Amino acid sequence: MKSLKKKRRIQIISIAAVALIASTALIGYAMRDGINFFRSPSQIVAEPPAPTEVFRIGGLVEEGSLVRGEGETVRFNVTDGGAVVSVTYTGILPDLFEENQGMVGTGTLEGGVFKATEILAKHDEDYMPKEVVDALKEQGVYQEPDGS
Repeated sequence: MKSLKKKRRIQIISIAAVALIASTALIGYAMRDGINFFRSPSQIVAEPPAPTEVFRIGGLVEEGSLVRGEGETVRFNVTDGGAVVSVTYTGILPDLFEENQGMVGTGTLEGGVFKATEILAKHDEDYMPKEVVDALKEQGVYQEPDGS
């Protein structure tokens, strides 16, 4: 009688383990397109991603690079102090978007130009996304806000 209970317990544990592994694999498979990796301009220049890969770019909008085109198309450069990547975006930019300010964009790299589908800008004078701050610090161009 004891060996039958032991067998049943082992079977239940085995089935639960297989179900857990299968559900984890399915969740990972479903999320693979929803994960956007962050890259700085220096990382993009060093190792350009595949043209179909959706990722996030962050850095400072280079001064003097903002050019408004026909309609809602805007062109500008993003830099981290070490490299510069050209960006095009069709749409309405956030109100706080301006030159020499931090930004994060989501999109793809096509022919060396980042085609953004979404642009996020800082939301107050002191805020900058952590990834952007880390990339700028790595290049040695980040300046701490005054705090005054």
